[in-house]
Amino acid sequence: MRIATFNINNVNRRLANLLAWLAKEKPDVVCLQELKAENDDFPAGAIKAAGYKAVWTGQRSWNGVAILARDAEPVLTRTELPGDPEDKQARYIEAAVRGVIVASIYLPNGNPQPGPKFTYKLAWFERLIAHAATLLAAGVPVVLAGDYNVVPTDQDIYATRSYAKNALLQPEPREAYRRLLDQGWTDALRELHPSEPMFTFWDYKRDRWSRDAGLRLDHLLVSPDLKPRLSRAGVDRWIRGEPDASDHAPAWIELS
Repeated sequence: MRIATFNINNVNRRLANLLAWLAKEKPDVVCLQELKAENDDFPAGAIKAAGYKAVWTGQRSWNGVAILARDAEPVLTRTELPGDPEDKQARYIEAAVRGVIVASIYLPNGNPQPGPKFTYKLAWFERLIAHAATLLAAGVPVVLAGDYNVVPTDQDIYATRSYAKNALLQPEPREAYRRLLDQGWTDALRELHPSEPMFTFWDYKRDRWSRDAGLRLDHLLVSPDLKPRLSRAGVDRWIRGEPDASDHAPAWIELS
């Protein structure tokens, strides 16, 4: 069972890229982020024609998350992160697929920091930590996949000081990520590739793609009962080099 996460950075603009990747790599489950499309504009028909059924929650201009399942019906379990009924940003969706609860996460970027966007990022992270604890307590197999907008350690970014003040690298979100792992989750990419950078994001500016000046922002965390089933993990870097590509590449894991 291959589960992937992909910040598509506008699902309609990059639909051809998405469909080409689905046809080549054939992941079983896909968590998409940054749809940048309202619910009625989600390209469900084209995705269904590619062999995938989907659940999604959209939003105009920004945000939006989805879960796709190949030859299966994702059973929607949640369309928002609990803890703040006033929060209307479409950043979390959860579904059951083939016996596994899968969440697609688009954690807030938080820039500029300090400021209200950074405060929102940290508050959202706390809500995710709280909900993740309830999922673990339920004793079901879970994968928390998505764009976490956090570089966990200096190993997860190319050698640079240009991001020193960026919200992605600040101590508070890094500490929140550590606390999430401390609940018992396994960072699957790092578990299977302990010494490799495993970049998933390359900014459009300053030739960062051609220089491989990347960051690891996209993570797949698995619950303790899934850790023994981890067999492979990787990043489909080739899609980042395609014309009009997203600035992210899909990250994936395989469960035996």
